[in-house]
Amino acid sequence: VQLQASGGGLVQAGGSLRLSCAASGRTFRNYAIAWFRLAPGKERDFVAAIRWNGGTTYYADSVKGRFTISRDSTSNTVYLQMNSLKPEDTAVYLCAADQRLITSSLTRAGAYDYWGKGTQVTVSS
Repeated sequence: VQLQASGGGLVQAGGSLRLSCAASGRTFRNYAIAWFRLAPGKERDFVAAIRWNGGTTYYADSVKGRFTISRDSTSNTVYLQMNSLKPEDTAVYLCAADQRLITSSLTRAGAYDYWGKGTQVTVSS
């Protein structure tokens, strides 16, 4: 599956952005899809994940209550709605996907075989 992330940009603190991760080549059925972010000098951090079958969601503590991950089966797209953005949310955001991941693997970047190119999110103070 090929992934295409989009929707990043520059926003002031407290603002909102919505990122999209679209799949081509096949549907997301049976996949878990996740967002990670990579900030300068830091490791790739888990942000959120969703199981396509059933829609169960998972979030990093740092984004709970501010970010929402969702899916649209008609467009085969996963969204990350980001509200109340903070300067520390600044990073390149990447979407990833893989099939049949157990829950304990969902937050590990190494568990995902398919990655899209990132989209830059910059939050100014």
